[in-house]
Amino acid sequence: MTIQKPLHAVAFFIASIGLIALVDAICKAYTDELHAVQLVWGYFVGIVLTVSVYFVLAGARPVALVATNRIPMQFVRPGCLVASITFLFVGLTYLPIAEATAIGFTAPLFITMLSVPILKERVGLHRWAAVVIGLLGVLIVVRPGGGLWHWASLMVLIGTVFFSLFQIVTRILAMTEKPDTTLFYTSIGGMFWISLTVPFFWLPPTGEHWIIFLLTGAMGALAHLCMIAAFNRGEASLLAPFNYTKMIWSVVLGYVMFDTVPGANTWIGTTVIVAAGGYVLYRVGRTK
Repeated sequence: MTIQKPLHAVAFFIASIGLIALVDAICKAYTDELHAVQLVWGYFVGIVLTVSVYFVLAGARPVALVATNRIPMQFVRPGCLVASITFLFVGLTYLPIAEATAIGFTAPLFITMLSVPILKERVGLHRWAAVVIGLLGVLIVVRPGGGLWHWASLMVLIGTVFFSLFQIVTRILAMTEKPDTTLFYTSIGGMFWISLTVPFFWLPPTGEHWIIFLLTGAMGALAHLCMIAAFNRGEASLLAPFNYTKMIWSVVLGYVMFDTVPGANTWIGTTVIVAAGGYVLYRVGRTK
């Protein structure tokens, strides 16, 4: 049941975005010790354990959790999430966190592009123009031919495409599936997909690494629950612009943890990307 409490919705949503940014920063700090794939595996270990505790405390019935008529899509969705996070973490191994975040802001643009073949939505000239302008903003951030241009920028961009697919599949599942069921399949499905890959990158984790796995997984699960709480209290159109608060979190965390400050190109490119994404949201709102 949706309860309209806009201020509570925004607070939950910003908290969710902040937790996601903190997970990114912590995992970036450990990319010198473990491969990104193993960090993603540890992240899902923590998520599975946290979600299991949540379901036990909530008194969820196992039969109700697994009940779905969309098993293939329930496993495609976490597959997209695993690919998205993995490519992001590979990119974070080499890129400053703020620059990677700026590139990630192209998600609404890719959702617009992918909604045509997948959701059969009609996208007008205005929104296509916004997509092109947003991608130009990415070029400003990564500066082809400059010092920041690195194959890792492409990794983050590919991760953003997978995240866009994740959101589109989420939109499809939300029409028929219960949130707890989707959360259940997100955790076990993600664990399944990343476990197929991690043996090729495995290094023996230390006690500190296991703590990081559990910590980031718990924060990831809490971020998901905060996001559910936000959408139960406010409309998507209200919350969408607050995705961009991740840049604030990333700049602060980048400075505190890595002593990095974004350059002018990053701010200019981010402004272009955010403006393009905002215009897409504006056009979507007008067509409703």
